[in-house]
Amino acid sequence: MMRLNKYIAHHSSYSRREADAVIQAGYVRVDGEIQNNPATQVDEKESIVYVSGKQVTPSDKYTVIVYNKPKGELVTKTDPKGRRTIYDTLDKQYKHFIPVGRLDYATEGVLLLTDASKVATALMTSNLERVYKIKIKGEITPAMEEAMLNGLELSDATAGGHSHSTVTSMTFAPFIGYKIHKSEHNYSILKIAISEGQNREIRRFFAHFGAEVADLKRVSFAEIELNNLPSGKTRFLTRSEYSALFTFMKDEKKKSKEKGVK
Repeated sequence: MMRLNKYIAHHSSYSRREADAVIQAGYVRVDGEIQNNPATQVDEKESIVYVSGKQVTPSDKYTVIVYNKPKGELVTKTDPKGRRTIYDTLDKQYKHFIPVGRLDYATEGVLLLTDASKVATALMTSNLERVYKIKIKGEITPAMEEAMLNGLELSDATAGGHSHSTVTSMTFAPFIGYKIHKSEHNYSILKIAISEGQNREIRRFFAHFGAEVADLKRVSFAEIELNNLPSGKTRFLTRSEYSALFTFMKDEKKKSKEKGVK
């Protein structure tokens, strides 16, 4: 059994919040009956669910695209301040696609988007490797390297975050790896691999050591790279990338079932 809002989000392009809205507005029928409670339990194998007259059915088919996000775009549908969002650049056919996590306004590079909520959630909450190229102001210190190798726990992680962010403390897992390309008094360049996607994590990490991140670019997510994709452009996953993703999703489904048994 599964909550109705989760069922709709998992098997359609609706987000959980959008699913809540259509349910509460009376646009959802389960086995012929209107249901306006998002917590209503449905049987994934037996229940017949319609949203606005269109049936929502479990499917293993989904599409994932790679977007080379430029600086100066927000990863959100709309912005109250009228700033540019990724959906201002993306083709209309991708307007309903869900971003896999967020890159902040000043960050560029690999952003995955998908038409399947379950895929977005699985990738977002995974510990798959994310690789970034970074330019920081100042040199790389032994204390930074120590924290990259062994992790870091901050009771105050507000430096480097947005002024309106509710995140105060943060625990950083040890980096998967890092490589220093340049370390000088004025600026340093390095490449890091991490397994998390916390709110402005990298900027907060370096801000703790008094180093401002001047440039930040995600160059890969798991095995998925830009592959010479120009800034502001999209591409579909390659056959081998889809194959790796199918394997990942299969493993996630297996883990989920095992947890259910326990």
